[in-house]
Formats: sequence, structure tokens, C-alpha cells
Amino acid sequence: MAKDFPSRAENYAQWYNDLVIKADLAENSAVRGCMVIKPYGYAIWEKIQAVLDKKFKDTGHSNAYFPIFIPKSFFSKEASHVEGFAKECAVVTHYRLKSSPDGKGVVIDEDAKLEEELIVRPTSETIIWDTYKNWIKSYRDLPILINQWANVVRWEMRTRLFLRTTEFLWQEGHTAHATREEAVLEAETMLHVYADFAENWMAIPVLKGTKSPAERFAGAIDTYAIEAMMQDGKALQTGTSHFLGQNFAKAFDVKYLNKENQLDYVWATSWGVSTRLMGALIMSHSDDHGLVLPPKLAPIQVAIVPVFKNAEQLAQISEIVIPIKKSLEAKGITVKYDDRDTYKPGWKFTEYEFKGVPVRLTIGPRDIEQGTVEVARRDTLEKEVFQLTDIENKVVHLLDQIQKNLYDRAMSFREENTFRVDSYDEFKRILDDRGGFISAHWDGTAETEEKIKEETKATIRVIPLHNPGEKGICIYSGKPSEQRVIFARAY
Repeated sequence: MAKDFPSRAENYAQWYNDLVIKADLAENSAVRGCMVIKPYGYAIWEKIQAVLDKKFKDTGHSNAYFPIFIPKSFFSKEASHVEGFAKECAVVTHYRLKSSPDGKGVVIDEDAKLEEELIVRPTSETIIWDTYKNWIKSYRDLPILINQWANVVRWEMRTRLFLRTTEFLWQEGHTAHATREEAVLEAETMLHVYADFAENWMAIPVLKGTKSPAERFAGAIDTYAIEAMMQDGKALQTGTSHFLGQNFAKAFDVKYLNKENQLDYVWATSWGVSTRLMGALIMSHSDDHGLVLPPKLAPIQVAIVPVFKNAEQLAQISEIVIPIKKSLEAKGITVKYDDRDTYKPGWKFTEYEFKGVPVRLTIGPRDIEQGTVEVARRDTLEKEVFQLTDIENKVVHLLDQIQKNLYDRAMSFREENTFRVDSYDEFKRILDDRGGFISAHWDGTAETEEKIKEETKATIRVIPLHNPGEKGICIYSGKPSEQRVIFARAY
């Protein structure tokens, strides 16, 4: 499994691609730019879904589902939205096939052309707001707090598994409110939900902030985002929440009768995370030995590998192990007891190490005699021998330790690779030599932002929330600046 596996230092991109495939997370499909998420990878996504779904419901949201097809005319109603997505849309023009005249395969039936083309959803604001128009009549109908788990299509020329694919899985929240204040609070609340999930479940520290106007979601007044630093020093946007103002309500004529008996447009938000989180998980923690998973999201948290020569020895080991397995499972821990006789223990050790299983227990006949078990932790690759009598408590404690260690390690890496700079020359040197997050002054203009992007490939990742005012000089233009922002090269 780990044979010919490149190190991160040798080729980070190849290391990532090989890891995704060799760890059985996903693979490229027959459809260009699309992926097959394999059972082990999907099990991680299911854990992500389960935690986030509970968080959404705990904050008052309900799940619904809207069509994958959106009439083309809907995209024409909000100008900045259609401009932002026009180049990424897949379009359905016909609704039927027919046998080829030469008898070889099928062709499009030209008589089955749609009266209006349908867009395969790149995001659902337009069709949802057309629906909300029928749901909202008065202030009594507000707020509407809806989330959708779905797939979307955004046509991509250069793809990479999980990070950027033509089709991907995500959730998208769409809410409607009576006041601007309620909508802004919703957008900020969901940003904090995402940040809490990233830090406390994914063990990834994130920066919270707003996007510059050039980096905002198409059709948004404000875009809030969380940004994480990957091990190659690049940033990865791991969640966004958008305050949409009344833009979509006006585009789709969604009004409500307020308490003063006057008609007014509703206020909107949308927010989402996608299977890109899988890429963040991989690139934040994994190493040259393979995948490293935080225990809270690992499909298998503990693997137990028996070492035996015959059926009698396996039976003796199983008599000890099965009660341990049941005890751990009663504590909510997922355990795999790998008693297959078709693979040797060494092969199993390599498999679970490469797949990032947080804790591995090994027990053989000698361990039974001595009342011990060998415990290996994936994050540090350290091994230790514990007494069998207290192994359940030791494992619970160890899983907590690993979760914390992964977060602390990622935080230390981010701190070591975050820099304050005051000159453009220093800015470019750090980008080329170190990468990472760079806190620098910006004059607030789109022209300066675009020039920096053209010359360095670095973008403004976030304007930090509650950014303390700090007057200075823009590193590029030399004009006055009111605050520092965070630049980085990004995925």
C-alpha cells in the first residue's frame, strides 16, 4: 500500500493525489472531472454530515430538497449572480435520445429540444428564492431556516480529487428574515458553527473573517469565511456564509407584510461547506506514512489486530478481545477487530497506519500470559504496552490526547508560518521562500488587490473579524491603509 508513496517534500501534489487513491478515499471516474467517493472516504463524509446536521438542527434549521435543474431565465434575474457563475454552468438542451440512423448507439433527438434550457445547479439561490416567493406572505412566515444536502456541478478545467471537481457534494443553507439585523446575525452565527466544527472535530485551526469585494460570493453583500493553512503553506477556504441583503428577494419579488401592515422585501443569507473539507482534513494532518485522521471523524477509531498461529490461539485471544471491543463500543468508540487469517499482522499494521486509524491494539499469546496489550498511536507512531485490566480507560484518554495533539500541532504550524510584513519586497520573498499567511496593509482598492494577485498569485483570504484598526501604508501602492488583511496563495 505504501510502496512508491512520495514524501510531501518530494512532490506535495503527487503525495496528496496518491494518498487519496491509495487510502481508498476516492478515485477518478469515467466522467472527466468527476470522482467516485469510495466507502472509506464516504464514511468520513458521513461523520462530517452527521455532526454538521445536528449543529444545523440545534440552531433551528430544517432540511429540505430542491430540484437539480434550474430554468436558465432564473439566472438572468440577479445580474452579479449570473455573471459569477456563467462560465461554470452545465446546460441541458434536450430531453430525449433516439437510435442512431446507422444503428450504432444513440444520438440526440433534435425534435426534443427544450423550450427553455435547464442549468444543472451550481448553487440553489435562484430556484429557492423563486420557491420562497410562494411560501412568504407576512412576517408570521419568517424566518425560514432551510438547509439542503445535495450535489452541485461547476464545470472545471483542472480538477483534483475533493479539492476541485466538476461535481461535488455539499450542504447549502438558505434563510429568509424580516430584518437586516436578523440576517446578518444568521450569517455570523453559521460562520461560528463552521469554525467550531473545523477546530473541535476536524482539529484544524481557522481564521474567521470577511472577504474583500472581489472575493465575495456572486450576489452577496458580505461573505464571511473560515480559512485554514495546509502543510504546504497554502490557504484553503473551508466554509463560507453569505449575507445576501435583499438582492435575491428583489430579483424574485419576494415581499412580506410587516407588523406595520406594509409590504417590504425580505432579507437573505446562504451558507455552505462541501467535500472540500475532506481535502482539508487530509492536507492538515497526514504525513509521509499515509493518512492521519482526528479520532472524532475517523470511521475506525480503534483497530485490534490479533497475532496468532492457529485457530486455538485465535480463540483464546478472541475470548479476551471481544469483551474489550464491546466495552469500547458501549462508550461510543468505533472498533474493528481484524481476525482475518488471509493477511499477516504486518500487512494489517501497514494498512491501518496508512488509512489513519488513530489507535491500534496488538495482542498475541504472550500478551495474554502477561496480561498486556501493545498500543500504537497514529499521530506520533509511538508504541506503548498497557495492562489489559485498564485498557478501555487508557484508550478513551488516548483518543482525547490524539485529537488535542493534532489541533495543537496544526496551530503551531500556522503560528510558525504567519508573518507580519510592511514592504512588498519582503511580501514576495516570504511567499516564495516560506508561503503561509501574511498580514499586511492594503489600501482597500480592487486595483491594488488585482495587481498583487497578478504578480504573486496571492489573494486576500480574509479581512479578520473584529480586525483592530491599525493605520499604515499599503505594501503595494504606498497609499494610506486602515487595517491589515491576510494574504496567501490558496487552493
